[in-house]
Amino acid sequence: MLCRLEDLAEGEARGFEVPGLRAKVILVRREGRIHAWRDLCPHYAGGTPMAWKRDAYLNGARTHLACHAHGAWFDIETGTCVQGPCLGKRLTRVALRLDKEGGIHLDR
Repeated sequence: MLCRLEDLAEGEARGFEVPGLRAKVILVRREGRIHAWRDLCPHYAGGTPMAWKRDAYLNGARTHLACHAHGAWFDIETGTCVQGPCLGKRLTRVALRLDKEGGIHLDR
């Protein structure tokens, strides 16, 4: 389990380490929906972690995921880069499932 639904506030983004994955999984709660992305900015081959400090995944206005190393902004719902050096590229979506108790899990 990554976390419980109640532990991720509306408008919040958090990163979670997952055993077996080299990059964290970013969870974002927006308008009641949970979006999940690999913490790998597509600006460089192989990807680069996006946060400049723990869980700092959003831009200042909290409207987009941001790669603070490159200045890229990504649409929270689609993962598409809308500003920055990787314009048009996308983050990698992660499939999730929610259990009956509100636990958020990777859907492997």
